[in-house]
Amino acid sequence: MRKNNDTFDLQKHIERGVEAIVADTLKATLKNPKESAFMAKFAAASRKASKTRLKLEREGLHVPGFLIASITSSCNLHCAGCYSRCSNATNDAPPVAQLTSEEWLRIFREADELGVSFIMLAGGEPMIRRDIIEAAGAMGHIIFPIFTNGTYIDERYFQLLDDCRNLIPVLSIEGGREITDARRGSGIYDRLTDNMRKFKEKGLIFGASITVTTENIREVTSQAFLDTLMEQGCKLVIFVEFVPVTEEARHLAPGDPEREYFTKAMDALRRKYDEAVLLSFPGDELAMGGCMAAGREFFHINSHGGAEPCPFSPYSDVNIRDTSLREAIASPLFRQLQEQGVLSGEHVGGCVLYEKRELVEKLVAGKAE
Repeated sequence: MRKNNDTFDLQKHIERGVEAIVADTLKATLKNPKESAFMAKFAAASRKASKTRLKLEREGLHVPGFLIASITSSCNLHCAGCYSRCSNATNDAPPVAQLTSEEWLRIFREADELGVSFIMLAGGEPMIRRDIIEAAGAMGHIIFPIFTNGTYIDERYFQLLDDCRNLIPVLSIEGGREITDARRGSGIYDRLTDNMRKFKEKGLIFGASITVTTENIREVTSQAFLDTLMEQGCKLVIFVEFVPVTEEARHLAPGDPEREYFTKAMDALRRKYDEAVLLSFPGDELAMGGCMAAGREFFHINSHGGAEPCPFSPYSDVNIRDTSLREAIASPLFRQLQEQGVLSGEHVGGCVLYEKRELVEKLVAGKAE
């Protein structure tokens, strides 16, 4: 297992990878001067955003470079062991009191002013909310990775992604056909790979998101699987360790032997696929001194406006409808989680905040000692 004093620098790895993605996108759009100019402007905007965050840091406000925005609680799939459904963040009931596209656009603009460079759009299934994704596409200073199951991608979306290169779909996949369809539903793997083929044909950048379990850990870290992704033009792969939110799913959570294997596998994969961005959570967080949630490097806004430490820790003491993004970043809950050391230390399972959820609940209720 990687220790805190190892040499891997997550922030530099991300920055290098983003530079490579931008460079590749520029190459892909050389025949379209409008889009080439757009990406060149983003590169300049990213440098400006870093300076803005540094200035605010000196003034006493730490602004994370990343924000996760769950723009809907609706989803058309019922993936086995889905944390979002198990925590009722995603459900089949008609959406009630969710943030409007105008409210999300206000959040995006405030994030831009604070120097946030990346806003990850999640759900539910975010591509259900085309109105919000179109609004995000107009925010050229920010990159929006869209974590999607891929089933809503149609020709209109392909055109939007071509026009707005700051929108980068990140397709959820579990490995090959058998294991992906077993968790996500029959035919999903073929739809995903068909989308990948079309992305490549159209010169569009995309990524992949993989939930790592005891059942797929060797398959998703194999050269054969990564070669399949890279050959289709995948530039970003995010590995997220499965978090068991029910006792029935606990056997899917990687233990120490699997984590030791995974750490070695990631080191080898990064050496081989050095032109792609490969991220793992929580593994990479250890190199950053602990969990990066609660405003350290990112935080989460749910579909109803609650500012939460992360999607796996659905607790909030601030709603973005009632305050500014700047004030939400400095919420009392986030400050306590950082100052009391809740985000650091070894833990069992894929999420330290989920593992310490009773303490987080006490902090929200104001009862922690």
